[in-house]
Amino acid sequence: MPDEGATVVITHRVREGQEAAYEEWLSEIGPVSRRSAGQLDWQIIRPVAGLTSTFTVIIRFDTREHLEGWMRSAERKRLIEKARPILEVDDDFRVRSGLEFWFAPEDAPSAIAVRWKQVLLSWSAIYPLVLGVPLAFRPAAAFVGLPANRYLDTLIVTGVIVFLMAYVVMPRYSRLVRRWLFA
Repeated sequence: MPDEGATVVITHRVREGQEAAYEEWLSEIGPVSRRSAGQLDWQIIRPVAGLTSTFTVIIRFDTREHLEGWMRSAERKRLIEKARPILEVDDDFRVRSGLEFWFAPEDAPSAIAVRWKQVLLSWSAIYPLVLGVPLAFRPAAAFVGLPANRYLDTLIVTGVIVFLMAYVVMPRYSRLVRRWLFA
């Protein structure tokens, strides 16, 4: 099977009052990470003000080897050391290959679910989204004056479905069925 890429999900709990220092640190480490071999994407999920202090950084690479090279690099180690005084707890990260991050809730065992269970779980989650999202999208798009265009509609609908799968459905669904998934 060809290399499916790899993703690292990094969580940092920032000390109260150190958010600006952390943002400054992100502006330093971001360009360094983007220059590393094989880096495809960098996303930051910021905390909700007054509710959480956790920043989540998601970095995608073309291969697991490139991701591991970045994670072990001297530049990253130096920058993590620089950030330690503003973090509540140490650097915490999880490395996943391909789409397996959908199937591993945070408290799941480190084992990876077997492929047939991943397929069945994905199918059962995607099916209702494929039925429901287009039904909701077209009336909403017409309401705001967006003309019907098969290609644009498909682009937006699939983007919404992928977003819902990655951030809403699969984290909750895989947590709900984790006993079966990892049995």
